[in-house]
Amino acid sequence: MRTSRIRATVLATATAALALSLTACGGADSATKSDASGQSKPASGADAKGSSAEANGTDAEGRTKSASGGAGTSAGKGGTEAGVEECVGDELLVTAEHRFAGQQGDHLLLTAANKGDKPCLITSYPSVKINGEGTTLPLSKKEEGGHQAITVRPGGKLYSAVNLFDYGKDNRTGTGLSVALRGHNGQDKPAYSVDVKGEKPEFTYNEADVLNWNAKKPYDF
Repeated sequence: MRTSRIRATVLATATAALALSLTACGGADSATKSDASGQSKPASGADAKGSSAEANGTDAEGRTKSASGGAGTSAGKGGTEAGVEECVGDELLVTAEHRFAGQQGDHLLLTAANKGDKPCLITSYPSVKINGEGTTLPLSKKEEGGHQAITVRPGGKLYSAVNLFDYGKDNRTGTGLSVALRGHNGQDKPAYSVDVKGEKPEFTYNEADVLNWNAKKPYDF
């Protein structure tokens, strides 16, 4: 009888130890899970919420979407909007006006009006070529950055400018522009020809540069 009791006690102890081991394994399994390659991945945190790239996302055409308010200025109200796609260009009507012709400080005012029915995001300064030829004009040295995100709402407008510098000799003449939007990655989107309007559409220059898009007109004296 004494031997039977000892064996029963040992059996009960082993059973309890086995149950404790199984419980510990279950806890570890709930904390991690393995993928097909055997690498451990957390069951919560980054795996559950997704990465930052997944949160911002890209659509089928590679256009980025803003996932949160972010920085920048809306043409209608402050801040960018969640889920707003980058502007491509075909939803915008871009015009150019020669201002202060014949005066110091003359420039070409660029206006981009959203003619679509959805807001879109402009993420960089415009890509401009005078007469559609030559190299792309640089961003003005007076500007900072060049990659600010601005939401332009349906019916809203954004403004930029081509600064013209005339040194009195070796001038070149322009009558039009090609204008393209830049993506957040710096790549140009489709370019559109824009005729310059104003009292004197033809303009002369030695050098030129461009400003960032802004919700307010530059040089609006």
